[in-house]
Amino acid sequence: MNIIGAAPAIRGVLVDLAGVVYQGEALLPGSMQALSRLKERIPRVRYLTNTTRSTRRSLVDRLRRLGLAIEEEEVFSAPQAARQLLQQRGLRPFLLVHPDLLPEFGDFSTTNPNAVVLGDAGAALTYEGLNRAFRLLMEGAPLISMGRNRYFRESSGLSLDAGPFAAALEYAAGVRAEAVGKPDAEFFHRALTDLDCPPAEAVMIGDDVHDDVCGAVGAGLRGILVRTGKYRPGDERHLPAASATAVDDLAAAVEEILANRPS
Repeated sequence: MNIIGAAPAIRGVLVDLAGVVYQGEALLPGSMQALSRLKERIPRVRYLTNTTRSTRRSLVDRLRRLGLAIEEEEVFSAPQAARQLLQQRGLRPFLLVHPDLLPEFGDFSTTNPNAVVLGDAGAALTYEGLNRAFRLLMEGAPLISMGRNRYFRESSGLSLDAGPFAAALEYAAGVRAEAVGKPDAEFFHRALTDLDCPPAEAVMIGDDVHDDVCGAVGAGLRGILVRTGKYRPGDERHLPAASATAVDDLAAAVEEILANRPS
């Protein structure tokens, strides 16, 4: 289905990273060439990620070691959005996050915290940490969740992401988390503001039908689902037919965009 040519020309492209550009410790086949081809025609590209196990700097360094030409300012992450929210409100976070992410929040005071920031903490997620977060929430602290992703794919298989633990804390404390990553509409809009591109002229490429593609469509963008990463057969059934489609991989997504873009 051609969803690109039926609307205003694409001027901005948002690309998910894990499962679309790379998987584990390797770039996915053809992704480097596809991105080079895309950026030759559409310079306004940003990489959107809900990854909360590493800082933006370490993520960029890792991708450079894999051979991808990428600048730090091209990446817009859920931890960045959480930082912006904390700064705007002058909050002191209790960080329920992966140890490798802690440097991203190193300039914030965590003494006497009055907010809970939740990410994918991996093996560092303990009952003690969850219970401390629960007690803070019961005292009125807001819950800031860096995304609502249910799961992601790593080398050993599918793994739980932050979303299920956000739901557990919401249920226990009777609160509603403020999600600052995908699929929150404001997350997509902030990335597009950086590109000076309206949602109607942008497309999101992702492997998560709910958080990447449907989230982007709900924010006014178009969406392309790739059958890599966490994609599972049948995900296409959840796509909004008028504004999203599915293709095999990133290279095919780029071709879909460029084939329908005026020269």
